[in-house]
Amino acid sequence: MKLSRTLSAVASAAVLSTIALTGQATPATAAGSFVVSESQFNQMFPSRNAFYTYQGLVDALSAYPKFTTTGNDATRKREAAAFLANVSHETGGLKYVVEQNTANYSHYCDASQPYGCPAGQAAYYGRGPLQISWNFNYKAAGDALHIDLLHDPYQVERNSAVSWKTALWFWDTQSGAGSMTPHDAIVNNKGFGETIRSINGALECDGKNPDERNDRINLYKKFVGVLGTDVGGGNISC
Repeated sequence: MKLSRTLSAVASAAVLSTIALTGQATPATAAGSFVVSESQFNQMFPSRNAFYTYQGLVDALSAYPKFTTTGNDATRKREAAAFLANVSHETGGLKYVVEQNTANYSHYCDASQPYGCPAGQAAYYGRGPLQISWNFNYKAAGDALHIDLLHDPYQVERNSAVSWKTALWFWDTQSGAGSMTPHDAIVNNKGFGETIRSINGALECDGKNPDERNDRINLYKKFVGVLGTDVGGGNISC
């Protein structure tokens, strides 16, 4: 996710839980309630970097409780598959924690922002499951998560839960190059293609970079299969 975009800080969503048969709220962080099991996660990412732990992802879920808890069982599984498919594409199957092209690092400081780049000109390179980059994105994500990522963006490559939280921040609160958040695209049955448009649409949608776009789509098809559901409605491509 390398697009230059000014993203607004969004406060963490209010707690939204799935409802157990007893009628009691069961948060997504409760044991066994996340729609992706650890064995399924391992199946999706057999060669992942040890930094990207399943527990780190589970620990991050409390930051955005609507994630994979909205809608019916199929919708919840599709959202998990869509998120993890985009994550897999961005990180080479969760192999890369940081952006590999170090020549780009100094480009991600927008000096026009009033808060500047206090961690340094080259400190805001891509990190984490959705490769968050740019000083204004670190500022917005940090404000929403109540973590000072503007002054210490390195937390995203040192703390697994923080890293996952930055990806969930974008997924649940930002529309990026699209017209809706990726979360809304899935839960409102607009299709996987709208998640691509939000994350990297200016570079991969409307006929551009079909190989990149198709890799995301193929991963989504694979992951919904792992979770025992289908791709759902809406446009799978963009």
